[in-house]
Parts: sequence; structure tokens; C-alpha cells
Amino acid sequence: MRILYFNWVDYLDDEARGGGVSVYQRNLMAALADMPGVEASFLCSGVSHDFPRGGAPRWEQIRHGPDQDRARRFEIVNSAVLAPAHHGFGSAAQLSDPATEAVFADFIEQTGPYDVIHFNTLEGLPASVLALCARWPQMRVILSLHNYYPFCPQVNLWHQERETCGDFDEGRKCVHCLPHVHDSRHLRLSGGLAYRLKLAGLTPGTWTFDQAYGWTMRIGGRAARLVARLRGARRSRRGGRPGQLRAVAPPDGAPFAARRAQIVDLINRHCHAVLGVSDAVCRLAQGFGVTETLLHTSYIGTREASAWAQTTPRRFPIAEDGTLRLAYLGYMRRDKGFYFLLHALETMPPELASRLRLEVAARRSDRATMDRLSELSSKLAELTHADGYAHDDLDRLLGAVDVGLVPVLWHDNLPQVAIEMHARHIPLLCADMGGAPELGRCPDMTFAPGDIAGFHDRIAALLNGEVDFDAYWQGAMPPVEMSAHLDDLMAHYRAL
Repeated sequence: MRILYFNWVDYLDDEARGGGVSVYQRNLMAALADMPGVEASFLCSGVSHDFPRGGAPRWEQIRHGPDQDRARRFEIVNSAVLAPAHHGFGSAAQLSDPATEAVFADFIEQTGPYDVIHFNTLEGLPASVLALCARWPQMRVILSLHNYYPFCPQVNLWHQERETCGDFDEGRKCVHCLPHVHDSRHLRLSGGLAYRLKLAGLTPGTWTFDQAYGWTMRIGGRAARLVARLRGARRSRRGGRPGQLRAVAPPDGAPFAARRAQIVDLINRHCHAVLGVSDAVCRLAQGFGVTETLLHTSYIGTREASAWAQTTPRRFPIAEDGTLRLAYLGYMRRDKGFYFLLHALETMPPELASRLRLEVAARRSDRATMDRLSELSSKLAELTHADGYAHDDLDRLLGAVDVGLVPVLWHDNLPQVAIEMHARHIPLLCADMGGAPELGRCPDMTFAPGDIAGFHDRIAALLNGEVDFDAYWQGAMPPVEMSAHLDDLMAHYRAL
């Protein structure tokens, strides 16, 4: 069986982009390398460009980054579709671009035939490549939903970087969704410069790469801002006499509504299966119009699952002094619920807060945020902060933790941090949104997203011993081993 995987960025990217999906793809490629009768290749697109003038799209074997898997890693250079998605927010090329489509088709013809093409996203390619796949009727087309790109050009249903988007108002909310819309020419130059430096043997993170890249992009950024100001001034001069009021047209959401409708139609007509990484994702996709019979929940395989067999449910609480140790892992971001958590703890009644110990493992944020953390430490029994963490740190960081916190404010498909804690038999207190609550399957350990009173209520219940953890673990879902995940994928790949 020959399988082609697609994601917008190389799974061995030396800038470590792609988050959990890149980790997943790396693990998947490693597992398939040991599977008899299976040959897996990988294609990415939307990041690399020729510098400085760009050029026509083309495909090539990846010529930069690690030597590992070199023979089976490919990329499309100069794709009309910038990736990740917000770099080309809602551009027409996200739907169709004949030149990029032709290169994609040529890649399949020259390196195929394939039995399966598995898209981990459509970012970096025109969605119309799904229709192109009909040229190869023997090839099954699988799409995984690690985010909501087909329905949301921002990908996370997260409006203006501040709230979950439940209704896009026929596309009108999309018009003013991003606080800042990137300049596509500047981004192509950025991607092109990084590509050129890597081809020259310079590695991101080294002094030479960072100096050359940073210096050039600062100049390019200033030039782009100058051009934007000049254009704005010209538009102002054309706008009428000083003080003259002009009618403001309502935002035109039609292109964004058409984008969603067209991509959903392409999925329904040309995909053989659509894999949501949680039940929550599948429910959302069905609500957006994806045909129910195409949708299947496919929890991703993870090496974290091995911790499940090596640990057991722990005594609760671990400490004997009446305190509870909580852990927050991940990012200091609004959508992840970090600032909600800060506010919830700042406003918590002292009789509850004084019995909590909090571990935060997340990269430092701005000075104001760090000051809030520092001030919060005097309110809690204890507060510790780790400036990010590596996988090898997890057992040490989580060794004395009673409860993991997943207070997300967006439809987080299935957070990797939730799996990391759950696999070590750490119960999760979750916002009732996204895939994380499916791990514990315990309503007593959830609260409405953004609900401070509800969060306080659940903390009080935990401190008062009102949650039945025997029942929690009896109903909990074991994390999925990679071998089990591969069996699930193969069933979709081989289905007639």
C-alpha cells in the first residue's frame, strides 16, 4: 500500500512549526516505516518560496532540514496559498489556483500511483485539489480535522482573538475577524528568505541565520508599513472633502460564506472519509454541513499512551495538609483559558484559594501577565512556574499533581496537554468544550467555558471530597496506542 500524507509544514521542520500535528505525523511516519507492505510519503506546501522575486509553483524533494526520511519528504514551492491559514486569510486561492493545482497533479503523476492520500489539513493548497483527486479513482481520499480550517479561515472559530465564534453571520463576522491582516508580499519574502538561508546550510536558531533573517525582515517590515501608509494617504485624498461624511457599506460576508459552502461541498463530493480527532469535532463538522456518513471519530495515537499502563489512579488528594495541587500546561493564551484561569483564581474566595497549590508550565508572557502570577502567589498556598517544558520533564512536573486543568475557551479539538496528564492517571477539570472532556467522561469534572462561578463550584467540590474518583476512572477512556490508531486508519484506507 502506498500512502501520501499532506500537511502545510514538514513534520521534521527545523523551526518546529505545526504543533501537535507535526508531532503526530512524525510518530505516524516512524510507525509506518516498520509496517510490512506499506510505503508512506509526505508532501507539504505554502511555506517555501523563491527569494526575492518568487516564481511559478513547482514541487521538489525537500532540500533542507534534517537528512532523516529525505527520500520520502516533498514540498510545493511558491504555492499561491500561503500557510498557515491566517497568513492568507480568506484569499481566493484557498479555493482555487490553476497553477498550484497543476503542480499538485504533476506531483501525483510523477511520484504515484498512491492507494491513499491523507490530508491532515488543506492549508497551503487550493481546496479544489480534492476534485482533482477524482483523476485517480483507485486513490482513497481521507481528510483529518485537527482544526476547523474548512469552515473557518482563522481555523479555530476564535473571533477577533477574544471569543468563540458560534455564528459567523453569513460570513460578515469573518470580514473583521483578525485584529491584524498580514501583508502577503511580506510573508512570501519572509518564507523565501528562510528557504534560501536553509538551502545555504544555515539553521534556524543559529546566530548567523537569526541575524540575517531578522535584519532583512526588519527592513522589509518597515518598507511594507511605509507602503501601507502611503496607500492609506492616497485613499484618504480620494475620499472627498475634509469633514465630508461618507456612507459606510455593511461588511460583505458573501466571499466567506461562499468559501465555507464550496469547501464543504468539495469534501462531501470527493472525500471517502473525514476523521475528527474527537466526537466534539465530528458534531461540529456535521453542523457545518459535512455528510454524517463520511464522519468518523479517530482519536490519534500517541506515545503518551504508554504511561497509562505504567501508572495507576493515585490517592486523592496526595498531600495530607488539606491542600490540592493543580497543574496548567501549555500556553499563556486567551483561547487556552489561561487568562480566564488567572481571573478565576484572583476572584476566588480566600478559604478556597488558600488551599490550592498551582503549577504552571508555560512559556513566559509579557511583564503584566508575569506580575499577575507573582501577585497571585500570595493568595494561594503555593504557585510555581516552569518556563515551558519538554516531554522528558513531564513525570517530574506531574509527579505530585492531583488535578490537571484544561480551561479552554475555544473548541480545542483534543489538546495534547490533556492527553499528557490523562495518560498519567491525573484527573482533568475541563471546560465543557472541545475534545478534552471525552477523556474523563465525568460531568462532575466539567464547567461551562468562561464560567468563573462554575469553576469555583467545582474547586469547592474537589476540596470537599464530593467527586467520586473510583467512578471517574471506571468511566475514563484509555489513551489510544499508536498500534490501535494504525489499525483504525488501515480500516479506512482499505474500505471498499
